[in-house]
Amino acid sequence: MGVLLLMADPNDTRDIGPRPGTPLWAFLAGISVLGLTALVVALLGHDLVALAELARTPLFWVLAVLVVLGELRPVMLSSAASVGGTHPSTMFTFAVLLHLGLPTAVLMQVVAVVMNGIVTRKSWHRVIFNVAQSTLALTASAAVLGLFGVAPSPAAPWVPSGADLLAIALAGVAYFVVRALLVCGAVALHERRSMLRVLRATSGPQALVYSALLGLAPLVVVVMNHSPGLVPMFVAPLAAVYFTATLSMRRDHQAMHDELTGLPNRKLLSVSTEEALAEARDGERVGFFLLDLHGLKQVNDTLGHPVGDRLLQLMAHRLTHSVRPGDVVARLGGDEFAVLLPKIRDVQAAREVAARLRVALTESVRLEGMSFDLDGAVGIALYPDHAPDFELLLQRADVAMYQAKEARTGVELYQADKDRNSPERLGLFGELRRALESGQLDLHYQPKVDLEDGRVIGMEALLRWDHPTRGRIPPAEFIPLAEQSYLMRQLTEYVIDRALAQAARWWHLGLRVQLAVNISARDLLDSALPDQLAVGLARYRLPPVAIQLEVTERVLTGEQAHETIRALAVLGVPLSLDDFGTGYSSLIRLQRLVVSEVKIDASFVTRIGESADDERIVRSIVDLVRSLGLRSVAEGVESEDIAARLRAMGCDLGQGWFYSEPMPSPEATAWLGERCAPELAEATQTA
Repeated sequence: MGVLLLMADPNDTRDIGPRPGTPLWAFLAGISVLGLTALVVALLGHDLVALAELARTPLFWVLAVLVVLGELRPVMLSSAASVGGTHPSTMFTFAVLLHLGLPTAVLMQVVAVVMNGIVTRKSWHRVIFNVAQSTLALTASAAVLGLFGVAPSPAAPWVPSGADLLAIALAGVAYFVVRALLVCGAVALHERRSMLRVLRATSGPQALVYSALLGLAPLVVVVMNHSPGLVPMFVAPLAAVYFTATLSMRRDHQAMHDELTGLPNRKLLSVSTEEALAEARDGERVGFFLLDLHGLKQVNDTLGHPVGDRLLQLMAHRLTHSVRPGDVVARLGGDEFAVLLPKIRDVQAAREVAARLRVALTESVRLEGMSFDLDGAVGIALYPDHAPDFELLLQRADVAMYQAKEARTGVELYQADKDRNSPERLGLFGELRRALESGQLDLHYQPKVDLEDGRVIGMEALLRWDHPTRGRIPPAEFIPLAEQSYLMRQLTEYVIDRALAQAARWWHLGLRVQLAVNISARDLLDSALPDQLAVGLARYRLPPVAIQLEVTERVLTGEQAHETIRALAVLGVPLSLDDFGTGYSSLIRLQRLVVSEVKIDASFVTRIGESADDERIVRSIVDLVRSLGLRSVAEGVESEDIAARLRAMGCDLGQGWFYSEPMPSPEATAWLGERCAPELAEATQTA
């Protein structure tokens, strides 16, 4: 609150001053005129002879230097730009006001503010406003002192005593209140936020430091009067306050901001969103945008992760400069960003902002002498049209973004008729998020067995959720729910990490079976998936063939998944085509798919002993898969008769309850230990 922080970055290209005629321009102009008038009146009342005499003393120059230096480095109490900082110069300026009077204090403060503006390259309108608001604050303090008959000057310095505490306290309150109201008023107009919200965010933290600085000022006066040479000693406690506040602010910033880009993180975005929703009046909308950047993996693979990090920083800069002051741009992780608009006029305005944000994402990037054309998708959700709180806004913006990616339109507004989430499912969604955070989800494992000799070739990891009150919730209920939300990435990371950890335990025990993990369409649209697998394989010291990804035909044939599929192929992680036979024109497309294994859907396998048609379908699939040099796996093997029929057809592997139901980790480990030890080497070659 020591200076107006319209822009946190002094090099911010948006720092060009308010447009004439706007409320902010009128406010700044009015305060500037009042403040400069007060400055002229104060300086005209200065006793030049006494000032000249004062200027010959070392005390004058010591104070002047301390005021200037104290104005250059504010004590920052919060990472929020609107909170700003409190300048240590406040203590010395207020001491000069008490001891030598208003004209001298104003003169020193003006010089310090101008020096600050030059050093930090502030725009002229900010410097003038800061001169004006500090002058008005000092004038208010001097007026309060005058009510108590205190009118110091260089010719008649004033030294307070214990009886003057009330006068000093009220003068300090007047100083703080004037600066708080003026600076918060400007910030509120600039960021289009309510004055009350800005005051709440700033006044508490600032009042504490102002109380300390203004409370020390009378002691500075006493020292000035009795031992001027000791005045610089006050720098020591100020330095302690400064470094303590800096460390506190740094911790606050790390907790609430993304380390790479410096943007707000999910935690701060949540707080900002809830504040915006609480302040929205009837008829006002709040806009929430979720953005996904496509092409980051290409940059990482081509030029390395440090260059990819620079790209993310560049995108953060572009997005920040594509919105208005007061709007919040946050990074949620990976290549996902979010934008909060505390006020948005209507749907059309939201679409215009989204289009501007997408342009910022898709504009060509030049790094390391190479040009990259990126793409992005933006999902829009509005309050109160689509959701009443942060979690639902995020979830519904995520649904819209996913629709934009699937439809390749780039920008989509949330549409309820395209969202399969009912209120009950949304309640389950919240419980799923908490289950994921608390570790309620677990993996069970079901073997894949060689139909010819009964050897265990692999295991499939199947996600299970044992709810504390509802009991076991079927994956068919919660997996589709996660697929339509931002939780899918987190859920996939959770499953892959658990699966890799389990595979590592087995492999390092000598149980070298391939562990299969199901992934969704959304996972293959995530360019970070291959990187996650590469990092996990390296961490657990596993070869790529230790893990296998199972995907459906619809997922694998999607155009936007090709980049991720190619990256997985380069990494060496094999793919399995799951639920084969249920997709449209499956036989035509199979030859074009980059897979090593095809799994025949259980709906055909379970009926081969009862339906001649199903038996012909399964036989045809087995023959086709063999002709393409791939491995066939039959799901739903529930009896010896079905296993024998599949064996006669030439099917390679079987999976189903005939061999074992899905088992938790300890049981699966014991089961594998009983069956795999004699054939480890051969089984590894087959896998």
